[in-house]
Amino acid sequence: MQSDVASTVRMPGAGDVLAAHARLRRYLDATPVHYAERFGCWLKLENLQRTGSYKVRGALNALLAARERGDARTVIAASAGNHAQGLAWAGYRLRMPVITVMPRCAPETKIAGVAHWGATVRLHGDSYDEAKAFAGELAANNGYRLLSAFDDPDVIAGQGTVGLEIAAAFSPDVVLVPIGGGGLASGVALALKSQGVRIVGAQVEGVDAMARALRGETSLRDPAATLADGVRVKEPGLLTRALLHDLLDDVVIVREAELRETLVRLALEEHVIAEGAGALALAAGRRVAGKRKCAVVSGGNLDAGVLARLLSDVRPRPPRKPRQRDREPALATSPCEAGGGREGVLLARMAKAPLPNPSLRFAKGREQTKARTHILEMVPA
Repeated sequence: MQSDVASTVRMPGAGDVLAAHARLRRYLDATPVHYAERFGCWLKLENLQRTGSYKVRGALNALLAARERGDARTVIAASAGNHAQGLAWAGYRLRMPVITVMPRCAPETKIAGVAHWGATVRLHGDSYDEAKAFAGELAANNGYRLLSAFDDPDVIAGQGTVGLEIAAAFSPDVVLVPIGGGGLASGVALALKSQGVRIVGAQVEGVDAMARALRGETSLRDPAATLADGVRVKEPGLLTRALLHDLLDDVVIVREAELRETLVRLALEEHVIAEGAGALALAAGRRVAGKRKCAVVSGGNLDAGVLARLLSDVRPRPPRKPRQRDREPALATSPCEAGGGREGVLLARMAKAPLPNPSLRFAKGREQTKARTHILEMVPA
């Protein structure tokens, strides 16, 4: 399917993800990977990323790539919130003008987050798709560059750096990723598929446009109301659909009640605050077999009032007995562990590279892995 799309649009590849990592490492620190014993699953904590979501990766990579190409146009984007926040922060950091169009139903915490970084905010429509159409009109009338939240090669490559960081932390056999438009899942699949990792997408019942598109359905449906507003997309991307057609192993459809219960359990049992879309991959994880599963907690921008109501209303089932881990994850330290070829060598270098934050120094506290000793404890310099 990729060949049909490639004739009209540039398709991103694994090399683009590596290039994105090289650009972003100056600006963004790697987010931690945490083992949730009660879930029997590793968590990639993108809720701890700048602006509280992985979306800043794609937005920042797109602006940096545009600067390299000499494209100085004002960037405009439609977003339910997290892409807008990521773009606003990237524009602030690079001193580039950006405009965001958000639906009127966007969470207040996300609207405030965009305004905080100085971006121009326009509220329009009652859904992401209505905001997207309005952003397209503004771009056409004013000569702006319209940056998709998911269907852009540079955005997809930036999101794929999540997968590179997972591979540098340990060797998963399954990675679960929430899917709205498909940018994160596409990028992670580009980063990890060559290493034999299964990529499983997660969608909410009634908000499953990508799953239906991959089954060959062409009709569009209005997405249902859901706590996972970040994945509430009516039509998936052209690029992402082509990539996931070839790279995605499965899609799990999660019920709304399962999503709410998982979000509350994350807060109470793992002390992790996730938004609805952020808890989606983990909610799907209970239906996916794997000894080294990793779920991407894609964001944590949740209104305090929503969290309070969930904690009051949702009564989670008692957690299962914690699953015993076979061993601690070992950092990838050789091309054969990290993946073959040039990409594997670069992944191995990532595993050995020092943290980019100069305000941290290493202190005593060591753990033996099968290849070498890694210093783990960090204290302020």
